[in-house]
Amino acid sequence: MGRARGAGAAADRHCRAARRVRAAAVTVRLAGYAALFDVADAAGDTIRKGAFTRTLADRREPLPLFWQHRPEQQIGTVELAEEDDKGLRVIARIDNPSSRAVSELLGKRVNGLSFGYRARGYRRTLDGRVLEDIDLFEVSLVTQPLQPGARVHFVA
Repeated sequence: MGRARGAGAAADRHCRAARRVRAAAVTVRLAGYAALFDVADAAGDTIRKGAFTRTLADRREPLPLFWQHRPEQQIGTVELAEEDDKGLRVIARIDNPSSRAVSELLGKRVNGLSFGYRARGYRRTLDGRVLEDIDLFEVSLVTQPLQPGARVHFVA
């Protein structure tokens, strides 16, 4: 009887280890909008459709996906970034499924998206800036995006 328990315990440990290996091999993907067109953000900036066209066309490397805009915490890579009628749509992958980022995302405690940029072309208005040409450097998973509608809409 002791043997059966020992064998069962060893098999159970082996199964748990195999599940951890499989989980580590899986990536988590997310989709959403990092920016919305013609919607002022909390800083008063409004992005026009076409503002990302040049930077996306010029980009040769995938954009990094950061945690809370922290370059030392790259959590993944943006696999797709494109403008549509609504804004800057992104699909990204998080490389470590056991990371805090995935836990927070799946727990619905974090679902904001944001981006790091430099404004190349803009005009000032009484309400703030209208951004017409942007250098895009990164996309981040954030707790509080400047644009309330810049959110993750799908996780797989």
